[in-house]
Amino acid sequence: MISFTFKKSLFLSFATMWLCLLGISASAQQTGTLAGKTLASDAHPLARVSVRVAGTRLGSITNEAGEYVISNVPVGPQVLVISRVGHQRIRQALTVVAGESTQVADLTLIENAEQLDEVVVEGKNSYKTDVASSSLRLKTPLLELPQNIQVVNRQLLADQQIFDMLEGVSRNVSGVTRQEHWDNYARLNMRGSRVAPFRNGMNVQSTWGPTAEDMSMVERIEFVKGPAGFMMANGEPSGFYNVVTKKPTGVTRGEAAFAVGSFDTYRATLDLDGKLSKDSKLLYRLNLMGQSKGSHRDFEFNNRYTIAPVVKYKINDQTSITAEYTYQYSQMSAIGSAYVFDANGLGKQPRNATIASANLEPTVIHDHSAFLILEHQISENWKLTGQLAYFNFTQVGNSLWADSAKTDGRIYRNSSIWDAANESKFGQIFVNGEVTTGPVVHRILGGLDLGNKKYMADWGQSFPLYDSTFVFNTNSPNYYLPTHLIPKYDRSTSLRARAGVNVMSQSFTGLYVQDELRFWQDRIRLTLAGRLTSVKDSQYGAATNETKFTSRVGISGSVNKQTTVYALYDQAFVPQSGADRQGKAFDPITGNNLEAGLKKDWADGRWNSSVSVYQITKNNVLTTDPTNPNYSVQLGQTQAKGVEVDVRGELLPALNLMLNYAYTDAKITKDTRSESVGLPVPGFSKHVTNAWLSYRLRNTALQGLGVSLGYQWQLDRYGWFSEAVDKNPTLPNTFRLDGAISWQNNRVNIALNVNNILDAYLYSGAYYSWSKAYYYQAEAPRNFRLSMGYKF
Repeated sequence: MISFTFKKSLFLSFATMWLCLLGISASAQQTGTLAGKTLASDAHPLARVSVRVAGTRLGSITNEAGEYVISNVPVGPQVLVISRVGHQRIRQALTVVAGESTQVADLTLIENAEQLDEVVVEGKNSYKTDVASSSLRLKTPLLELPQNIQVVNRQLLADQQIFDMLEGVSRNVSGVTRQEHWDNYARLNMRGSRVAPFRNGMNVQSTWGPTAEDMSMVERIEFVKGPAGFMMANGEPSGFYNVVTKKPTGVTRGEAAFAVGSFDTYRATLDLDGKLSKDSKLLYRLNLMGQSKGSHRDFEFNNRYTIAPVVKYKINDQTSITAEYTYQYSQMSAIGSAYVFDANGLGKQPRNATIASANLEPTVIHDHSAFLILEHQISENWKLTGQLAYFNFTQVGNSLWADSAKTDGRIYRNSSIWDAANESKFGQIFVNGEVTTGPVVHRILGGLDLGNKKYMADWGQSFPLYDSTFVFNTNSPNYYLPTHLIPKYDRSTSLRARAGVNVMSQSFTGLYVQDELRFWQDRIRLTLAGRLTSVKDSQYGAATNETKFTSRVGISGSVNKQTTVYALYDQAFVPQSGADRQGKAFDPITGNNLEAGLKKDWADGRWNSSVSVYQITKNNVLTTDPTNPNYSVQLGQTQAKGVEVDVRGELLPALNLMLNYAYTDAKITKDTRSESVGLPVPGFSKHVTNAWLSYRLRNTALQGLGVSLGYQWQLDRYGWFSEAVDKNPTLPNTFRLDGAISWQNNRVNIALNVNNILDAYLYSGAYYSWSKAYYYQAEAPRNFRLSMGYKF
């Protein structure tokens, strides 16, 4: 058992100790300034490039003109490390002169591995990312931030052949697990509760969504741990993940890829990137994907296609507008068909067991989203960003469940209509800037968030898939329903009329400001922030209207040029609709996170390690009313404590590693049922560790040949459904081994991935009292994916 002594007083004492150091005079150090410009291969300016001084905490991000300035650089020989998503990282040696501004020669970021004088191209396959995307609103490098933020970049997603958010994204970040559920959206848990899904910096979570993003349109996925009040206070204090979509780079290029795999899987993608005007002011990016995908369970499928065009117009060197549209279509088997019900226990049936019927109608999803982004560089140190987004989702289909299951294999299934619609509108405007007051540099972030979400669904029509002549039996399954039992849903009226009270809506306004004070030549950084959030929330006919102020205090210090220690206190709140049996409305969940950590760059920044410890407390958690299980009461509290370790990057030339471990202990600390106090919170694994090691041969006759091997290991698991702690305290430990072999050159890449090499029987689930049976989902047995891509 890992003990924690996190207390607010301790945190404040820690912060006070650091602030006292600010009064100590730093020894005089001779420094200079570096300035320069980065270019694309067509000689046009390249923005959003990370430029940092190797072995130090000093760095900058280029503006729209491709320019950067780095102050307070120690004199003498230094090495600049220049990197940007989609480009090769380069390093340039130079010398800094005391009291002078050294003008660095223009640096061109290219795709082909070649040497330019003193510029040495690094391996572009690194799993390490140095800076957050602009959608996270932060200009500070990840190493210096007082928070645990982990980035799953495009290279890692490609090496693992991950198709969408429903697959192995979670394995790449400490403590993140995917909970079994329906296959129309991803439910990820972290630090003891569900994490909210963001896209391009906006909280797009709906009641049952969003649709799981396809990786063909994704550039990276950023996992922000803790409440992160600088982004969105009205969310779970465990954190969120931010899906960053692909944008035009200004480089003309393209890539087509094809993949085949087990269970009748066929997939094709096309990525086009380039210019629509000769002056490079009008850029575009187009991603297309088509997929036909089966399952290890019969009659289960998910066929999809995605269309994602993006256009960017550079009005001038300071201002640009980006318009992005994404359409995701999905036709899938009846939602819930992946579940198995068995009165005899978990994992008692073959892995291909299913409750699906071959002649049930499929579920069809149409998911539209659009972004409009305005970026304006007000001055060298100030930038204004405005962003609008619109989401429109419709679903027509049905779901499967079981009324009951018997020990002789009989399952009394039912089918319910599940037609749904979601419409969301978002607006953001924020400013990033930097000012200096005496010896203190202030990095300012301030802005306004607006949002409106509305979800409605028809769950009101249900049909039994059994009668006196037909009952499904797992021991002798008949997957074809008799004609008279095939459901006939009434869709003659509008969804709104059919939904009735099954309408959930939320509108919110958030006003926030954050100041990162940088002292002592940036060695110590104090973050102070506050957010005022007003939320109107309505669910199933009950409504709340809440306004809440949340604060954020963080401090980070550089032990040396490569090492940062930090501590953080952050708050969050989650509105809750509904009322108890006396009609009293529920108060919102309030939560806070206490966190401390250590981050370190190794080998001139080629790889990074981080360790964090945290304690998250959630108050006003709803629990079942002991006098009437049809109602809830609000006397609950949960607390999650844990340790997280992440390692990622290029350990040696051509040898890349992603390794993580998390210890999580989440418990119920207050409940109306005294017997529940001390029980684990559902939906987490006490120990989770994952790894992915990849090596590619260079400068040999087999140049381009690569091998990868990775594992996923979870111990002391708890099912996410609430009854898991009552009937099935823990699930069996799971260990899954995956690997790949590949070959690539500048144009062609071929990869064969094999998942679940040991062919382990892996599942997750719980006891469900309504059906008087256990329900679970089994993962696929050993399976493969073979892909081939061509760059042009």
